[in-house]
Amino acid sequence: MRWADGEVDIGAFRDKRLGERLRTMLAQMAGAIGAPIPMACQDWANTKAAYRFLSNGSVNEGEILAGHFQATRARVGTLEGPILVLQDTTEFSYQRRAPEKIGAIGLAPSRRDENGRLRLHTVCGLLMHSSLAITTEGLPLGLTAAKFWTRTKFKGTNALKRRINPTRVPNEEKESYRWLENMRQSTAMLGESERLVHIGDRENDIYEFFCEAQALGTHFLVRTCVDRLAGDGDHTIADEMSEVSVQGMQRVVIDKDDHADIELRYRRIQVLPPIGKQKRYPSLNLTILHARECRAPEGRAPYRLEAYH
Repeated sequence: MRWADGEVDIGAFRDKRLGERLRTMLAQMAGAIGAPIPMACQDWANTKAAYRFLSNGSVNEGEILAGHFQATRARVGTLEGPILVLQDTTEFSYQRRAPEKIGAIGLAPSRRDENGRLRLHTVCGLLMHSSLAITTEGLPLGLTAAKFWTRTKFKGTNALKRRINPTRVPNEEKESYRWLENMRQSTAMLGESERLVHIGDRENDIYEFFCEAQALGTHFLVRTCVDRLAGDGDHTIADEMSEVSVQGMQRVVIDKDDHADIELRYRRIQVLPPIGKQKRYPSLNLTILHARECRAPEGRAPYRLEAYH
């Protein structure tokens, strides 16, 4: 129970008994990772109390995570040097007779039709976009932000693009806005924005995110998805990076029998906003990083990574 005391803020709940029940549940579930709730709780009284807590409409994720966020901030405060803040989305899928009571998270193949084509069905569940603070050595320090949501229906990005021009939709109305929200919440909570490096995958290649990071005085490392216009606008980032020579080598161990020798290239480049947003956002001077494997073994595609910093 001792570790759970520091991860729960009982004062965040309107009824302190709810905070005490959460603390008890955390300790019980930590002792039975992966087990169902009745197995973790051991007896009917604790099991019934856990289900009452989980079905309580007055309890929300803000109250549940308040103590953990405070503990994360305290752990970060005891350390020096840069802190990496990793963002990504997790899907929680469920099987229900009435999926509309939960919501949709995506499409998945179910079976083939009479012509051999895969048929898709809607997967119901919840999505969680979270930010995790870690040290540069990979030691987890805790969550710094979390957003939960679901969809009434899922059409897919390509289907939406056929009807809507994404550049015309306000950024605040897009699901991708969660990347900016998490960065703001994490930076405000942890403070010392100059220590933080917010890291995202290709879905985080959002020009508004880059502008917001500079406004907050913080740093980011984002894998590229779009070959953006660069310089005076008559060429792209890829054109400019093709002129950069190798500036370093790094050997990465894949497993005990395999490794990759990575060529590193980087250059500071003036990156332009998307054409439809050039009146709203300035150009930015970003460091472009290229990491590509040389002499990949036969039968395996070479590893490669392109990122903004």
